[in-house]
Amino acid sequence: MEHMLRAMLLGVRMADLLGLGPEARTRTYYANLLAWIGCHADSFELAARFGDDIGFRADYYLIDAHGLPMLSLMLHHTGTELPPLRRAARQSHFAATAGTAVRKLIRSHCLSAGQLADRVGLDPAMPAILRHAFERWDGKGLPAGRSGVEIPLEMRIAQLADTAEVFLRTGGLPAAVDMVRQRRGTQFDPELAELFCARAAGLTAGLLEADPWPAALAAAPGDDELTEAGMDAVLAAMGDFADLKSPWTAGHSRAVAALAARAAEAYGFPADGVELLRRAGWVHDLGRMGVSNAVWDKAAGLSSMDRERMQMYPFLSERILGRVPGLRRVAALAGAHRERLDGSGYPRGLTGAGLDSGQRLLAAVDAYQSAVEPRPHRPAAVPADAARRLHEDAVSGRLDQRAVDAVLAAAGPGAGHGTGREAGTGAARRRSPAAGLTARELEVLSLLCRGMNNKDIAAALFIAPKTARNHVEHIYEKTGSANRVSATLFALDHGLWDREGGLPAPGKE
Repeated sequence: MEHMLRAMLLGVRMADLLGLGPEARTRTYYANLLAWIGCHADSFELAARFGDDIGFRADYYLIDAHGLPMLSLMLHHTGTELPPLRRAARQSHFAATAGTAVRKLIRSHCLSAGQLADRVGLDPAMPAILRHAFERWDGKGLPAGRSGVEIPLEMRIAQLADTAEVFLRTGGLPAAVDMVRQRRGTQFDPELAELFCARAAGLTAGLLEADPWPAALAAAPGDDELTEAGMDAVLAAMGDFADLKSPWTAGHSRAVAALAARAAEAYGFPADGVELLRRAGWVHDLGRMGVSNAVWDKAAGLSSMDRERMQMYPFLSERILGRVPGLRRVAALAGAHRERLDGSGYPRGLTGAGLDSGQRLLAAVDAYQSAVEPRPHRPAAVPADAARRLHEDAVSGRLDQRAVDAVLAAAGPGAGHGTGREAGTGAARRRSPAAGLTARELEVLSLLCRGMNNKDIAAALFIAPKTARNHVEHIYEKTGSANRVSATLFALDHGLWDREGGLPAPGKE
């Protein structure tokens, strides 16, 4: 927790020591904060190959990630859930295709990070900087093999600060200095490595002891506060990217936000209460990023350990949001959206006495919207069945009856088939596809949004894999997309994908 905040503070201290100007310092600030944000968008693909995506990334820090050490790490994580013979076969296949597969994953990661930077209105140079997150000083990185000063200085600082913080926290200052010295001239810029090793005590002073949140806010560039519209744009972008951790939840938060706002109006909330519920809907699932896709994408029943990990995510949502003074009420709503009046919910097992009307309403909204979306272990429910389940939960004392009535009034006849006005849905828009996509390309796009690869798409549509690949390439070209994440966002923004449509399950190869 707070790793990227501490890494950012270390990076900014290095930038100040180097005497960087305000614009370069600002880019260093955001390069540190966003360098890893793309990992949430490619977690589905990463987990399909390596199991626990979070565990894989934790181990990644421990090696000078190139060549045999990197291959060994990947093979160690490949097929861990399989019997020995099948695991050996999976490892052999991966070893033969590792270069292409990893390059594709890393390119997707970097593009997704740059897209988030664009969506929240950061410096136009940020996407290009973020594309170098996995490049190395010695040219042995990915995806382009850039080397030396071809890598922007802001990213070279971020790379060193990111890794040094992990070793500082887990092994102390000597471990951090030893690691940087060993990777000098390979992973890291040698001049930056020398600077860190020579000034390490001052650069890291108080980094682990102090609360990084106020320090991060104090180090933020500029004095301008977000406008209300700016805040909405940031929260909506955060929700979209949290949802993209799994194809099963893409678009979920924007749908919850839209339904929550309509339900709040039906319930009789004042205008500021309606906006509060909308904002909470956008970010209620941020904590999902702290749970592995090995849990979220599992089609079989969850183990007790899986369930314990999964039930922590609302707490993580609240913890993230609660550190921002202006979002504490949003945090309280988000942290309680899985609680139930009879105490059977999670993470705290609160009862009705501990849940206010806003929390009760968001819980009902999320329950309805989740029901009409497919999940790995079940198909989507039709709206009538979802409504029946909500009524049953109200009768049994799990959900608030007035909240349920407001949600179903807001959902309306046949609701649950779209993502709300923010996403630009509606039958008229769907009948006039954006970007000139053909009917077949729309079919392929919907399967791509579900996380399917070319082989899966071909099987689902009874076409050749080469034909599926051509369709995907045409979709990317027409929509200006570069990976599944950006294509999914395009589809959601233009109302081209009803994710409740009961499509085949995404493949995992």
